Amino acid sequence: MSNATTTRIATFGMLIILSLFVLFHLLILTGIVPFEAVWGGRLKDRSQMLSFESVSIIINLVMLAIVSINAGALKVSISNKVIKAALWVMFALFILNTAGNALSNNKLEKLLFTPVTMALALGSLVLARSKAHKAATVA
Repeated sequence: MSNATTTRIATFGMLIILSLFVLFHLLILTGIVPFEAVWGGRLKDRSQMLSFESVSIIINLVMLAIVSINAGALKVSISNKVIKAALWVMFALFILNTAGNALSNNKLEKLLFTPVTMALALGSLVLARSKAHKAATVA
């Protein structure tokens, strides 16, 4: 498999998963999904859930923007070094998140989200190591 193909797969996979995460967190905010199903089952009340979920949605939207800029789908003039640094930070965050999911008290979070966040970590690694942003056009 070529580098360009791997980068394209990582880009599309991350865009899909991150978009689904935003949707999932919106479902938690609206109460359709109970907040006990996230954050390791450690959230104490609705107020705490609102804070955590709002931050989570913002972070996921920022990560979606970073991947979109890297792919050339979002036309923003940002240094390649800044995008690559952001992708490395995302890699580190997803590794930590994977560990957190693996240690979760919630079985669904442990079984479903551990491999998903690991996939996001690997996707971030692939994009961070790719030659230059805008190389994996989304069109």
